[in-house]
This record gives sequence, structure tokens and C-alpha cells, in this order.
Amino acid sequence: MKDILQIYTDGACSGNPGPGGWAALLMYNGVKKEISGFESDTTNNRMELLAVIRGLEAVKLPRPIELYSDSSYVVNSINQNWIENWQRNGWRTAAKEPVKNQDLWEQLIVLNTRLKPKYIKVKGHSDNEHNNRCDELAVAAIKNR
Repeated sequence: MKDILQIYTDGACSGNPGPGGWAALLMYNGVKKEISGFESDTTNNRMELLAVIRGLEAVKLPRPIELYSDSSYVVNSINQNWIENWQRNGWRTAAKEPVKNQDLWEQLIVLNTRLKPKYIKVKGHSDNEHNNRCDELAVAAIKNR
């Protein structure tokens, strides 16, 4: 995967809501960088989103990006154009409910516009070593606070 920056992300929550952790693993030309963080009172979906945001914020130079997430919430919102529909509907869902996590979605829109990552869904808690590593880091962030 030369010249493609791969970013794996994951979020975790101990209770939902509860304390949460997020993690991202960035890999480019054989170099790996791991980042993670903690939030005291959050939800799993917020942690999944924050992992993606923090991973993209860590990108220093524009380049092709493949972003891997086990979150259907995140990947489907991008790949199935839910975000565009929410914006068109005044940040309301198809059920006319306010979109949750609008603050994070707005941050992600800015990053997506600038970096244009390709979102790829991976199966969580399976045989993907990079997704598993992100899960370990996110859980550790909660334990270590």
C-alpha cells in the first residue's frame, strides 16, 4: 500500500453513556503511529466519531487516505450520504429527530472536505490485527484515564 496512508480507528465505552476511549493507528510506508484518548462521560458513537476525527487531524500532508472503521454508524453516514441528507433536512434524521453528535459531524465534514479519505468498513473484534490494536488502545485509555 505504498503512498496510501491507512488509518484504523476504534472507540469504546464502559457503559453507554459512561467513560469512553478512542484510538487511531496511522500507517504510511512502513511507519506506524498510535494515538488515543479518554472522555469521562460519553457514548460509544461519540468515541467512534472522535477516533476518526483525531486520526484525520493527525494527518500532516495531504495524500490518499484509506480510513478503516468497524463502526457502521460512521462508515454508513459517509458512504450512504446520510450526512448530506441530515444537512439538507436542517440536521434532522429521516424520522425528523435531531441528529445526535452534530458537533462532531460538523468537524468531520471539514476534515473530509480537506483530506477526502476513502471509508472502508471492517468487521470488529475479528481477525483484523489493526482494528484489534485500536480496540486495545481505546479500552486501555478508559482503564488508564
